[in-house]
Amino acid sequence: MDGTSEPATDWGPFGRPLFNDPAARALSRVGVVDVGSNSVRLVVFDGAARSPAYFYNEKIMCALGAGLSETGHLNPQGRKRALAAIHRFQLLAEGMGLDGLTAVATAAVREASDGPAFCADVLKKTGVDIHVIDGAEEARLSAQGVLLGWPGSYGLICDIGGSSMELAEINDGEVGRRVTSSLGPLKLRDIRGGKKGRKAFIDETLDALYSEMGKQRDRLFLVGGSWRAIARIDMERRGYPLHVLHEYRMSGVSVRATAKFIADNDLEDLRQRCGISSSRMDLVPLAIEVLKGVVRRFKPYDIAVSSYGIREGMLYEQMPKRLRDRDPLIEACRFAEVKDARMPGFGKLLFNFIQPLFRSAHPDRRRLIKAACLLHDVSWRAHPDYRAQTCFDYATRANLGGLKHAERIFLGLALLHRYRNKREGTGFEGLYELLDEKQLHQAEVLGKAMRFGAMLWMQNTSEIGTLKWHPKKRELHLKLAASAEPLLGEVAQARLQSLARSLDATTHIKIARK
Repeated sequence: MDGTSEPATDWGPFGRPLFNDPAARALSRVGVVDVGSNSVRLVVFDGAARSPAYFYNEKIMCALGAGLSETGHLNPQGRKRALAAIHRFQLLAEGMGLDGLTAVATAAVREASDGPAFCADVLKKTGVDIHVIDGAEEARLSAQGVLLGWPGSYGLICDIGGSSMELAEINDGEVGRRVTSSLGPLKLRDIRGGKKGRKAFIDETLDALYSEMGKQRDRLFLVGGSWRAIARIDMERRGYPLHVLHEYRMSGVSVRATAKFIADNDLEDLRQRCGISSSRMDLVPLAIEVLKGVVRRFKPYDIAVSSYGIREGMLYEQMPKRLRDRDPLIEACRFAEVKDARMPGFGKLLFNFIQPLFRSAHPDRRRLIKAACLLHDVSWRAHPDYRAQTCFDYATRANLGGLKHAERIFLGLALLHRYRNKREGTGFEGLYELLDEKQLHQAEVLGKAMRFGAMLWMQNTSEIGTLKWHPKKRELHLKLAASAEPLLGEVAQARLQSLARSLDATTHIKIARK
C-alpha cells in the first residue's frame, strides 16, 4: 500500500510513515568507513527507513594509534593493515553497487605527523577520500548516532576510541556542548608512572572535562567498543539472560562491581567466556578505570549502552529533519511489514481493531502494541511448528531501535502468543524474568487479541468489526457486519474464547443485520 497517500492523522501520534518517501529512499545503501585509532570499519546501511538495517559490517583491528604518544607517527604495521582494509572495502563497495564511500578518520590520524601522508596514500590507491575530523566534530557525530536510536533524548554521550574520549550533551534531540580528551586506552597505555601515574592523569583530565561540561545528571550513553566489551562482562557477572548490547542498562554500582570482577578474574578466561577479541580485551582494564572516573564525576541517574555511534551519526547527518523526528521502532516495523507481510497495511486495521482492549495504556505501551500489529505477520514463511519461536527471536534480537530490553521481551512475547496460547516450553523462560506478572499478562492479552483479529482477515480496506471491553463487568463485546459473519468459524471462536479466558471475561457477539 502507498503510505504517502495516507493522511498524517491516520496513526494519531505516530504520524505518517516516511520510509517510502523519495527523500528516504535516497538514503538506501549508504556506505561509511570509520578509520579509528584502534579499528577500521566498513558499515553499509540499507533499508530506506528511519531505522536502517546493517547490510554489511566488517571491522579490522589495526591499532593505528599504538605508540603514537611516543613516536608521533601512526603504527607502521597498523598503517599497512588499514590501507589494505580500505582497499578491500572500496572493492566491496563497487561490488554492492554503491556510488562511493564516505570515510572519516579520528584521533590517531589527526594527531600523527604522517596522518596527511596516510590519507594521500589511501586516496591514490583506492580513490577513497578520508575526511579527518577534529574532536568536537567526532563528539557531534557520535551524539547524532545516539539520536538515531533515541530521538529527543537528554543526557551525556561518552564515546571512547583508542586514542581519545569525547563527551557531548544532548537536550531534546539537539547536540549541545562537546569536548574531547586523551583518555583513549591506547594513550593511557603510554602514560608513565604505572597505575599511580595513570590514575593521576585520568583524575586530572576528568576534572578538566567536568569543569567544561558542568553537571550532567541525566542518562549517560556509552559509545565505543571498549564500553561494549565492559557491558558484555557486566552481563556475564550478572548472568543476564538477553545478550543484546544496544540499550543494555547499568548503574554506578554495577560499574564498580564489574571493575572488581575484572580485577579478580583471569582476563584470558574472561575474554573467552564473553567472546571478546584479544586486542579489545587488552584495553578493557584501562577503559574500566576511565569509566569509574566518569561515573564518579558526573553521577548519571542511569547508564545506557549504545551500539550506535559515529557511523550512525554520519547517516543521521544525511537524513532530512522530518525523517530524523520519526520513531525508529515504528518506521522499522512499517518497513518490515511492507517487505515481508502477506497483506501489507493490515497491521493498521488490526491495531484499530484491538486497541479498545488497551484504552488506558501509556503511550510507551501503545507504541509497542502498534509495533506488534505491524510485525504480526512478517514471520509467516517460518515452519508452522516454529513460528512462535521465530517471532520471539525476531523481536528480541532484530535491529530495532528505540527499545529497552524489557520492551523487546514484551514485544517478543506478544508475537509469540500471536501463534501460541502458552509461553511455557519454548526455551525462552529465562528471559521472561525481565517482565513482571502484569507485563507478562498484558503481552499475553495482546498476542491473543492479534491471534483472534488475524482470523477476521479481509482486504486491508475493509472493516473487520469492532471490539468493546468493559473491564468492570469483565465483558468482551464483538460486533460484526453480516457480511463478515462467515469469518467467525470454529477456529476463530476458539481464539476469541482463549482471549476471553486471559481477560477473565464473558463474551457477547452481535451480528449487525441490515
